[in-house]
Amino acid sequence: VIWLAPGEPAERFSNFLDDQDAEVFKLAMSDQNPWNPVSEDVVIRALRVILNPENYPLLVCCNLGRHRTGTVLGCLRKLQRWNLTSILEEYRRYAGQKVRLLNEQFIELFDTDLVTVPDVAPRWL
Repeated sequence: VIWLAPGEPAERFSNFLDDQDAEVFKLAMSDQNPWNPVSEDVVIRALRVILNPENYPLLVCCNLGRHRTGTVLGCLRKLQRWNLTSILEEYRRYAGQKVRLLNEQFIELFDTDLVTVPDVAPRWL
């Protein structure tokens, strides 16, 4: 599980993860302002975890699954060479009325050359 929100997951969710012996990658900075886009460093670290098949099955989440998760997955789509219109449509579908233009701009400007694709890359990449 990639946890992108500052702070800890809800106790019930944490207990479930413990019961399943799930590894949790806590990538958000604890003092992160919730209105700021997720940092480039967090996105790159999340993509590094996502691109490693040894981490599968994998869940990427934050408090609500809209902004931080949407930004990371938008950057993943960019790495998969989706066109920008499709990436932003997917982000908007899940963000609903809460779309943040800073997140869309972050996805658009994200430099995929900063991501090192492993030698044994997932087939879907």
